[in-house]
Amino acid sequence: MPPIDYLDISGALGILACVLFTANFLMGMMLSVAYQRLPWWNRLPAIIRQLNMTNLHNYTAYIALSVAVLHAALLPMDNGLGFHWTHLIWGLNAPKQPVFVLLGSISLLGFAFIIITTQRSVKRYLGFRFWKNIHLLSYCLAIIFIVHGLFMDPLLKDRSPDWFDAEKAVVELCGIALLIASFFRIRYHLTTNRP
Repeated sequence: MPPIDYLDISGALGILACVLFTANFLMGMMLSVAYQRLPWWNRLPAIIRQLNMTNLHNYTAYIALSVAVLHAALLPMDNGLGFHWTHLIWGLNAPKQPVFVLLGSISLLGFAFIIITTQRSVKRYLGFRFWKNIHLLSYCLAIIFIVHGLFMDPLLKDRSPDWFDAEKAVVELCGIALLIASFFRIRYHLTTNRP
């Protein structure tokens, strides 16, 4: 039986986590603009309109976080990579690309913090305004996880990014989707909150 390639599995899980976090982020933006009142929502097929977006947003957050944790946790399992469990928390001492590993650690821990604060009891304790301000950190975390995905070498050999690589293309598309959605979300905020 061939040995398990932890690095390949970790890379695939990282791409999956990026897609899931992006989808989750887009759903969060939809929820923040009362999407069901928007004209384009009613033009979608009924099967999509029947989805409970709040539940879907919550579940994709849990799944994305679990996939991201597994993505990181596989690295120390491969003895040849030189990663240790402490590198998952504080990436600056990682053996390869420490700055980008640190960005991955920050985004992972940040998303875990945001998901924890979204639990009903915690959210109620914090109050809506404080919780909302914490939740807005996800915009910064989205930038961080996209940069992490773009600049990490999938083989951990400190190579420059191959912008036309299929894995990088997925991260690039996620980044573009987040930029476009953020533009429309900010525009919506500015047009609906005019004095």
